[in-house]
Amino acid sequence: MAHVEALSTSKYIIIVVNAFTAFTAIVFNSFTIQAIRKTPSLPKPLKTLLLSLAVSDVAVGLVAQPFFIVRLKISQETVPKMWLIQNVLANASFLGIVALSLERFLAVHLHLRYQELVTHKRVLGLTISAWVFSALLSFFCLWFDEELKRAIIIKIIIWSLCFIFITVISVRLYFTVRHHADQIQALQVQQAAQNGDLANALRLRKSAVSTFYVYFAFLACYLPFYCTLLAKKIFNWPSPTLKVFYKCSSTLMFINSSLDPVIYCWRMRDIRQSIKDILRNMFRRT
Repeated sequence: MAHVEALSTSKYIIIVVNAFTAFTAIVFNSFTIQAIRKTPSLPKPLKTLLLSLAVSDVAVGLVAQPFFIVRLKISQETVPKMWLIQNVLANASFLGIVALSLERFLAVHLHLRYQELVTHKRVLGLTISAWVFSALLSFFCLWFDEELKRAIIIKIIIWSLCFIFITVISVRLYFTVRHHADQIQALQVQQAAQNGDLANALRLRKSAVSTFYVYFAFLACYLPFYCTLLAKKIFNWPSPTLKVFYKCSSTLMFINSSLDPVIYCWRMRDIRQSIKDILRNMFRRT
């Protein structure tokens, strides 16, 4: 009896946490979208990827988390339509983080060839393709596998490949940033700030470090859910405790949607200033 009460208490705690973080995800990312649009200093490829990620985070707060709360209230583990929406948004956010890390790696690694190879049209096409791929993959999995058994295996395989890819990119980006740090010190000695080389190098290094923070937050929030999927296939839900862990890890994955705009505001001065201007104008109107 005490065990059942503990499970019921944990369920209501998860519902409250999801309700609060859904609100913060909507508010924070709505301000972030406006700030990114009003920040002309951001390169267009980077702006496109940040907007795509912010839109997926808003959708998590607007759609995925309310559906998740409903699923908890009706005490059903798998509702196909709700699983479909959650899966599309999770995959889109996952691929968005991968694309953002790759774009920052290319910006730091390619130097002058970056603007030639990483164009706005190519990044926009990549972003749209990621959303389409996430939607089609989820639809196909649900269409051919209503019980979602094989769908979870496909999701595990795709996420495993993405985890490996983004980790390799992040490690290479780390060493590239360290190399650039040595170059920045040399530029400071030569007083190259007059021709803008030092300013550009510092800007790239700061944006790359910001991407690290986004990646670490993403890893901390998504990795427990990934481990839960593995446990689900290996142990086939042997205990109620694993079910609670699944709900908690899903909530942690949703919380990532509220953390991303906080990282942008903390690490990117231009976005932070745009948000201050938006809030200042709002208070003036009121």
